[in-house]
Amino acid sequence: MRPDDSLWVLTCQRPSHDPYITLICFPWAGGSPDIFRSWAGGLADGIEVLAVRLPGRGPRIKEPLYEDWGLLLKDAFTALSPYLERPHALYGHSFGGRLAYELARLADAAHPRRTRRLFVSACRSPDAPQARPYMHDLPDRDFREALLRLGGVPPELLDDERLMRLMLPTIRSEIRLAETWGGRCDVGVEVPITAMYGRDDPADGLADMARWSSFGRHGCELIGMPGGHFFPLTHRPHLLDVLNSRLGAPGGQDQLR
Repeated sequence: MRPDDSLWVLTCQRPSHDPYITLICFPWAGGSPDIFRSWAGGLADGIEVLAVRLPGRGPRIKEPLYEDWGLLLKDAFTALSPYLERPHALYGHSFGGRLAYELARLADAAHPRRTRRLFVSACRSPDAPQARPYMHDLPDRDFREALLRLGGVPPELLDDERLMRLMLPTIRSEIRLAETWGGRCDVGVEVPITAMYGRDDPADGLADMARWSSFGRHGCELIGMPGGHFFPLTHRPHLLDVLNSRLGAPGGQDQLR
């Protein structure tokens, strides 16, 4: 049985006919899966869009947060297995890109050639060193200022103390996972990779993204996008154009593996 929406998965675009591919999306640290609802209508009709909902947001707001990669990957892979058995692509931004890459490895081992493409955006390659000091170790005030510089949280939300009491533990926890990700899974994946970076990104720019070419054994392309770290919010049409062209929108079906 596969519900349209579950604790783990939110349906953001349902095609008018049977989808030829499912795009599974992973948000950034603390990000809501609802951000992918705005993609509906911007992607080709035959693309089903699902967003992954992790603990710490929405109906999962009170669930314990993940403290290590092992348990997160085990639970996420189990929850997503029904979707990974059919043709799909994975998209992840920042922390979500790391999670998408890890699941691409697991999916390709369990369901060979079902993962047609891996999209990672604003996400350093597995062998790129993490800048120090760690952001997740910063005191609360400095942590909020760092979030403001990255641009993913509007200033009015950062000033909302009630909301921040709910959100900050999730954001800090997932940024910790992202920052301590080094030295994992450096063997690459049997999946074509499209790696996108914001040309004005102070955190994960060209230098940190360039080495993704070593991790896609079926090819890797590196695309500079207008904007900073959160270019999916500020330049969504550019991002959707890339996704459409690689996922088989009219004129682009030869991009699928």
